[in-house]
Amino acid sequence: MESRLPPKTAALGVVKAQPPVSSDQAANNTSEISHEFRLANGRLARRLRQEKAENELGSGQFSALGVLHVHGPLTLTELSEFERVTPPSMTRTVKCLVDAGLVTRTDSTLDGRKIVLTTTDAAREMMTETRKRRDAWLVQRVAQLSPAQHRVLADATLIMKDLADS
Repeated sequence: MESRLPPKTAALGVVKAQPPVSSDQAANNTSEISHEFRLANGRLARRLRQEKAENELGSGQFSALGVLHVHGPLTLTELSEFERVTPPSMTRTVKCLVDAGLVTRTDSTLDGRKIVLTTTDAAREMMTETRKRRDAWLVQRVAQLSPAQHRVLADATLIMKDLADS
């Protein structure tokens, strides 16, 4: 199967004997790989975001809903921290989600001053449908990879998880 990846990207999946490189060359190579990785990761994330259940949500609203779906009920402050936005900004996002019938607000049983946000059945259905669409799109593309590319992708996935957790 012929690779449809650009030459720089295709080369990342092939291990070839290379002459020793200087520390300056290694730094330049690391910088170039980092740059290319960031661009490719961003493009893949944008492409996957296109595969979602039919809705009118903006990307910030959809992301906040996804956090609630994955992590369960959260306070506004907790949700803001997950999304790395200010509480006033998250308040506007949550208001839209509540108005759309996707999130409910309830008083905290632990602290009466706090409100707990929870996804509704409609939100859970939307998130499940979106996950199915995104997984199906990606499975079709990954299935076209060679066994060697599968191994590289598996290794890269572990590396990406380590980078994300650092």
